[in-house]
Amino acid sequence: QVQLVESGGGLVQVGDSLRLSCATSGRTFNTYTTGWFRQAPGQEREFVATISRRGTTYYAGSVEGRFTISRDNTKNTVSLQMDSLKPEDTAVYYCAADPKSPVVAFMRDESNYAYWGQGTQVTVSS
Repeated sequence: QVQLVESGGGLVQVGDSLRLSCATSGRTFNTYTTGWFRQAPGQEREFVATISRRGTTYYAGSVEGRFTISRDNTKNTVSLQMDSLKPEDTAVYYCAADPKSPVVAFMRDESNYAYWGQGTQVTVSS
């Protein structure tokens, strides 16, 4: 069983930056594809970014160029650096992981992830 714990959310102003982290105690986490999803109030959960075990990344068009996903396999963490934040980035952000390692674009579908964290709130105020 893989347990994921997100941290780093908070309230920021437009244009600010935040760094989210996803940590796990799972010994094989460095072999998992790991992604970030978000859900705004009244909306469906949507894909944000994903990273393969080898570090290949894939982003949603709405965040590409502003967000950066990375992983530190020595610390069993995956991070999401969010820059130039906008009000529309306000959402609960979820970390997800799965042992599959296909082409990363395939992993934009949330149904491909077996493990999920509880989420962390990000609020961008204008």
